[in-house]
Amino acid sequence: MLKITFLDPDGNSGKTVEAKSGLTLLDIAHQFEIEIEGVCGGDMACSTCHVFVSEKFLDKIPPISEEEEAILQFAAGRKANSRLGCQITLSDELDGLEVQLPEETESLLF
Repeated sequence: MLKITFLDPDGNSGKTVEAKSGLTLLDIAHQFEIEIEGVCGGDMACSTCHVFVSEKFLDKIPPISEEEEAILQFAAGRKANSRLGCQITLSDELDGLEVQLPEETESLLF
């Protein structure tokens, strides 16, 4: 089991959960009732699963795709470490991953 910490937007408090590899960060958030909306259900059609990945884990997740980059252009408060939770599949090397939730999210679904 992997330990994943979801930090609140203030970055000072959060919830640490144990998760199985192979699931996405969005799947885990929903499983543990973390406030990540994921309006599109993980189809990469919105930015409501936007998170900030801890700097020490950025090189352990796959590079951002062009499609994810296009969706993140519309994410509220986007930063260099912004990613979509539906695009981060958990693996053993992500044990200890910390992600911070943004203060707000915006949906691109019409």
